[in-house]
Amino acid sequence: MEGVGGGDGTSAASLDQWRQFSRLFQIYLDKTTPHAVYRWIGTAALVFLYALRVYYIQGFYIVSYGLGIYILNLLIGFLSPLVDPELEPSDGPLLPTKGSDEFKPFIRRLPEFKFWYAITKAFIISFLMTFFSMFDVPVFWPILLCYWFVLFALTMKRQIMHMVKYRYVPFNIGKQKYGGKKILSRW
Repeated sequence: MEGVGGGDGTSAASLDQWRQFSRLFQIYLDKTTPHAVYRWIGTAALVFLYALRVYYIQGFYIVSYGLGIYILNLLIGFLSPLVDPELEPSDGPLLPTKGSDEFKPFIRRLPEFKFWYAITKAFIISFLMTFFSMFDVPVFWPILLCYWFVLFALTMKRQIMHMVKYRYVPFNIGKQKYGGKKILSRW
């Protein structure tokens, strides 16, 4: 007599297939890590498809609003330092507060790759939600849009004031070049 769990091993086989798919997905995800520009181009194409779908359907504004709030939350994590000097004074790496302090690199609370991955997943999920009418809640979208812009402005103001107060810039523009002597070659 067979057990309750399906003694033929189909659940074990499906679990093994899921693990194999998960490993394969992680391998391809790891291969995309050094190609930031191409990753963001792919995400921009996905954003364009989502915006086009919402525009043509003329609906799913509440899904778009939720997506916007989620992206704003991710952006705050991306622009914030790992150790916030306002919240926890620690013995670890802190942001330099004076010009004479030792240089400490800016370490993000949310790294770029995780930021990209979370945004891409959010747009994929939102895109899939547009295929189900139960997520198409009728709302007056201009109010949601205005509220989101006010929320964005207030949040960015607070974040920029934090950056100015603790003197950090969350972007590195590249290797600094110093104006030293130029060596002329004879060739």
